[in-house]
Amino acid sequence: MIKYALSCDKAHSFESWFPNSDSYDAQARRGLIACPDCGSTRVSKAMMAPAIVSGQKAQRPRPDRAAAPVALLDERQQRLREMARHLRQEIIANTDDVGAKFPEEARAIHDGDAPARSIRGQATPEEARALIEDGVGVMPLPFLPDEFN
Repeated sequence: MIKYALSCDKAHSFESWFPNSDSYDAQARRGLIACPDCGSTRVSKAMMAPAIVSGQKAQRPRPDRAAAPVALLDERQQRLREMARHLRQEIIANTDDVGAKFPEEARAIHDGDAPARSIRGQATPEEARALIEDGVGVMPLPFLPDEFN
């Protein structure tokens, strides 16, 4: 991930994160980056100081310093993220977390050896594949894009 300082044609400054510089270039060409203040899509990279890592402990930002606004997502992307967030909250609220015992518990429920209920937990890709091949209904818990920033 890379964070760019950006400015619009009306001189508003803001920051936004991108997977890489090519992603910024592609989004800028398509007019997908909008100023959070005025909505202008005429955006360019602003001058920014490079981040330098030293052996000293990093200083925390001063609390009186306001964070720069982040570029907003379009309405469709905002709705999709909100739907994913809501779905994840519903799943967590209405399932039992069985942790690493998920493969065994899911198989026991499927085979009738444990009471039927909705569960969630962890499984390796191999364990999940074996459950699916055996007809056990499983699906991954949706990740939220915010979890990777």
